[in-house]
Amino acid sequence: MLLYRPVNQAELDLIIQSDWKRFPPRLDGQPIFYPVLNEAYAEQITREWNVPTYGVGYVLKFEVADKFTNRYDVQKVGLDHHLELWIPAEDLPAMNDQMIGKIELINTFH
Repeated sequence: MLLYRPVNQAELDLIIQSDWKRFPPRLDGQPIFYPVLNEAYAEQITREWNVPTYGVGYVLKFEVADKFTNRYDVQKVGLDHHLELWIPAEDLPAMNDQMIGKIELINTFH
């Protein structure tokens, strides 16, 4: 499954440290890792949340093996294109292990 993730600079720095292979563990109080299913929604989150809060936001693209993503139901959280996977924080290391290729930076917003 092809997924997208809006991130701030701190999260991007940790991803770069992993050689673009892993998302960092969730912080305390963040029980879910929620990649989104389309680029437009990831860009909307970046423009509306990350840029106003952090001054910059990034959109990442990555692929995860279907045998992993099929365990989770797609969640619609607003408009028809607001689709996310809700992956429990404790499953994030397993998701990282099921990634195909590297995480790719596809857009930057200021």
